[in-house]
Amino acid sequence: MSRPVPDEPAGSQPSRPAPGDAGWLPPKPVARAGNVSLMRYLRLFRRDILSAQPARLYRAWMAEFRTPFFTSFLVNDPALVRLVLRERPQDFPKSDRVGEGLRQLLGRSVFLTNGEEWERQRRIINPAFEGGRLRGAFPAMQAAGQAAAARLQAGEVEIEAATSHAAADVIFRTLFSMPIEDRVARRVFDAFGQFQRKQPILTPAAFVPLPRWLPRVPRRGTGRPARVIRRLITELTDERARQIEAGSAPDDLATKIMTTADPLTGRRLAPAEMVDQVAIFFLAGHETSASALAWALYLLACDPQAQARAACEAKAFQAAPDMSSLPQLRYVRAVFREALRLYPPVPMMVREARGRELFRGRTVPRGAQIVLSPWHLHRHERFHDDPDGFDPDRPAGPPDCFLPFSAGPRVCPGAGFAMMEGTVLLAALLARWRFEPVKDAVPVPVAHLTVRSRTGIRLRLRPRGGDDGADGEGGATGNGGTEAGSGGKGGARAREAGPL
Repeated sequence: MSRPVPDEPAGSQPSRPAPGDAGWLPPKPVARAGNVSLMRYLRLFRRDILSAQPARLYRAWMAEFRTPFFTSFLVNDPALVRLVLRERPQDFPKSDRVGEGLRQLLGRSVFLTNGEEWERQRRIINPAFEGGRLRGAFPAMQAAGQAAAARLQAGEVEIEAATSHAAADVIFRTLFSMPIEDRVARRVFDAFGQFQRKQPILTPAAFVPLPRWLPRVPRRGTGRPARVIRRLITELTDERARQIEAGSAPDDLATKIMTTADPLTGRRLAPAEMVDQVAIFFLAGHETSASALAWALYLLACDPQAQARAACEAKAFQAAPDMSSLPQLRYVRAVFREALRLYPPVPMMVREARGRELFRGRTVPRGAQIVLSPWHLHRHERFHDDPDGFDPDRPAGPPDCFLPFSAGPRVCPGAGFAMMEGTVLLAALLARWRFEPVKDAVPVPVAHLTVRSRTGIRLRLRPRGGDDGADGEGGATGNGGTEAGSGGKGGARAREAGPL
C-alpha cells in the first residue's frame, strides 16, 4: 500500500498576469490534488506524467511510493543525484523497464542498454561528437537554420511543427548529408511525428514489473510508424555501407560511426546495431531539440525585452556567421539553456537499485526504481529564486540539479551538439522574425516522447525590418496566463517523503 501523506488542498488558481507584465510566469501543468489510489495514479500517469505528480515534489528532498507491485523513490537531494549518476552509476543501471514502449523503435540502442554492451557502444559513438567534429557540423546547422527561417510565413503559426522540421533538417544534414526535402528523410520525419504523439517517454510499465514471457502490446498507433522508421533507416544505412565500401561516402556522422572500431575489441557496429543507433540519434537529436527550441521561442514571445536583446545578438551574428563567432551568441545560448531548465525535454529518468541502499534514513530495497526528475529538480524551490520564472541571466544552480542531458558516464554524447544546434537555430529565426503570443492560446506542457504542449504552441510572426533587431516593439499582446500557479514558498512545510 502507498503511504498516505497529505497534500495541500487544491484550491482555485489565482489569475495570472499576461506576458510582458510584471509577475508573468511561464505555463506549468496543474499538479495532482490530494492522495489517490494506485489505479487512479496509473490512469493519471498514462495521460501525462507531469500533472500526475503532487505539488510537494517541488519542495521535497525525496519521495517514496510503495505498492504491492513495486517500490520507487523520486530523489531531489543533490547528494543522492550525484551518487546515482556520477559516483556509483554501476550500482544504479538504467532500468530495463524504461524500454517498455520504446524498444519497438530503438531496439538495443545506447539509450536502453547497460553494462559491457553499453560501454562498447559508447566507445564507438563518442568520437563522432568530439569538439573537432562539432566544428564540421556548424555549416549544416547554419544552412538548416536559414532554411527554417525562409519557410516561415507572417501570421499565426504552430511553432512546434516548425521547430520539429528545423531540428530534423539538422539531423539529416549532419548524419546523412541530406536535407529534409529528401524523399526518404521526409518520410522518416513524418513517421516520427506520428510516433511521438502517441508514445510517452515513460509508461506505467516502467514501474510495474511484467513477466518476460508476457507479450508486449505496443501502444495504439505506435507500431506502424515504428516499423516504417526502422525500414527507412535500414535503407539509409545499407546505402551508406555500400558508399563506404566504394570509397564514396561523405564525411558525416553516419560515416564516422560506421567506420569507427571499438578500440578494445576492434569490432564495428553491426548493420542492425547501426539502425538502433540512428533511431536514437534521430529521437535525441531531433525530438529533444525541437521541444526546447519551441519553448524558447514561446518564452521570448512573452518577454519582449528578452527577445529584443536576443535578436540584437542574432542579427549581429548573422552578418558574418562562423563557428568562431558563436561566443557572440552568449545571451541567445542563455535563453536556450533557460528553456531547457523550465521545459527539460526528457522530464524523468529511471534507474534501478542493484542492491540494498539507505537514502535519507530510508531503506531502498534491491530492485527499487530510482526516479530522477529534471522537471522537479529544475523548478525546485530550494535551489532557485523564482523557480518558475523565465530569467536567462539567473545564476547556475547546484551542479547536480541541472540535468537536461543527464550526467555522469551516461550523459548524452550529443549534449554539446544539441546546445550548439539550439543556439544556431534560435539565432537564425530571431534574426529574421519577431515572435508574439496569440491571445488565449496558452500552451499546457505535457510529457509525450518529450515535453510538448498539449495542443501545440501558437505564435504570431512578423518579419523584422532592417534595423529593428533590438527594438521593443510588438510586445506581448495575448493573454498568456499560466495554467497553474508556481507553488509559493509561504505554504505549509512539505513532508520530505511520500507517495508520488
